[in-house]
Amino acid sequence: MSGVTRQSYTPEIQIIRLMCTGRVDLAFILRAFIDGADGVLIGGCWPGECHYVTEGNYDALSNVHLSRKMLSHIGVNPERLRIEWISAAEGNRFAEVANDFGRQLKEIGPLGKGEGLDVDVLKLKLEAVNKIIPYIKLVEREKLRVPVKSEEAYNKFYTSDEFDLLFNNLIADKLAISQIMALLRQRPLSTGELSEILSIDPSEVSRHLDVSARQGLVRFDKSSKIIVAA
Repeated sequence: MSGVTRQSYTPEIQIIRLMCTGRVDLAFILRAFIDGADGVLIGGCWPGECHYVTEGNYDALSNVHLSRKMLSHIGVNPERLRIEWISAAEGNRFAEVANDFGRQLKEIGPLGKGEGLDVDVLKLKLEAVNKIIPYIKLVEREKLRVPVKSEEAYNKFYTSDEFDLLFNNLIADKLAISQIMALLRQRPLSTGELSEILSIDPSEVSRHLDVSARQGLVRFDKSSKIIVAA
């Protein structure tokens, strides 16, 4: 999409609609963005109208909230991911939602460019998130379950200080280390270079490197003052 303006380009939207939105995996969402989609739209049955009595639409809602938080954390506009309740009989509503989402994405701009992110850095960040998805699923299952099956309860929890604290304590550090390791596997870098590329404070980079070194993931080359993936 090089050289395309926000006004003229046609955004690439990936629409996820399965037999049950409970099958929407975090990996599906990340893969769409890794493949270059400007936005992802998930259409699910209305809450309380699950055909399979699994209430999978709440699982999808949880995944969307979690994905939006991770996208925001790596510098991607979370509005690129959207979930809407649309029954199979609501063709007109589907068209309206898709058109509205397309207009919204035009305002945001192409993926990465709209955020001012380098294409290669963006892909690395998305791949870093994708790499720790198994761990994130475990955290979601063990620590982020909402006890009440209601849209209001899910929205309230995922916008709460409690969730922010859990995310920072359980996921943010893992994500930062995953990004650092992805860069170091490409080439050795200094702490300053890692900080600049990933837009992470140098003190935080140093902290993550210390943890990684204790785990045997990286080593410090004192002669050249760079960090190398072990």
